[in-house]
Amino acid sequence: MRAPPRLRAAERRLTRRMAGWDSLWARRVLPAVEDAARRTKLWWGVALLLAVVGGRRGRAAATAGLAGMAVAEVLSNGVAKRLVPRDRPPKEWFHADEVRDRPDSSSFPSGHTAAAVAFTAAVTEKWPGAGALCLAATAAIAVERVHSGAHYPSDVAAGAVIGLASRALPRAVPAAWRRGRRLLPRAAPRVSGPGRRGRGPRDGRRRLPR
Repeated sequence: MRAPPRLRAAERRLTRRMAGWDSLWARRVLPAVEDAARRTKLWWGVALLLAVVGGRRGRAAATAGLAGMAVAEVLSNGVAKRLVPRDRPPKEWFHADEVRDRPDSSSFPSGHTAAAVAFTAAVTEKWPGAGALCLAATAAIAVERVHSGAHYPSDVAAGAVIGLASRALPRAVPAAWRRGRRLLPRAAPRVSGPGRRGRGPRDGRRRLPR
C-alpha cells in the first residue's frame, strides 16, 4: 500500500516519535497490555466477567461484545489484510526486544485495534459503565500497537474504523433487507373469473326477476 509522500513522511515522524517514548508507564504497562490482548484473551476474560457479575445486562453486553469482535476479526484479518499488503514498520526504529515477535501478516490494518473497538462499542451500547472501562484498555492497545513496532498509526486508525463498522454491520444488513422488501412490487390481487361474477350464494345460478 502506497500513501502520498507527505502523508508517509508525517506518519514516519509520528511512528518514530512514539517508538522513542520512554517512560515507566510505557515500559511496565504497555507490554502487559500486549500480552493480555494477544489472541483476544483480554476480551474473552472481560466477557466472562460481565456475564458472571452483571446479571442479564452483563450477559447481553458480553454476547454483543463477542459478536462484534468476531465480525471485526473476519473483516480485518480475513479480508482487509489479504486485500492490502503492507510491510511492518522498519525494525531499526524500535528497540530490539520490542519487535522480535511481530507477525508476518500485512501491517494493514491493526486486527487488535479492530477487535478492541468492536468489543468496546458493543458493550457500551448495552452497559455504558462497563464500556467506559473497556475504552481505557482499547486506548492502551492502540498506543501499544504503534509503540511496539507492530503497526503504523494509519493501521491503527483503519482498525478502529473496521471495529466501528463491525458493530454497525449486523444491524444494518437486516434493516436494509427489510427496506428492500418494502420496495419490491407486491403481487397483484387475484381476480375472480367471469364465470364467478354474479353467482348466488348457494346454487351459483343467476336469479331471474319474478
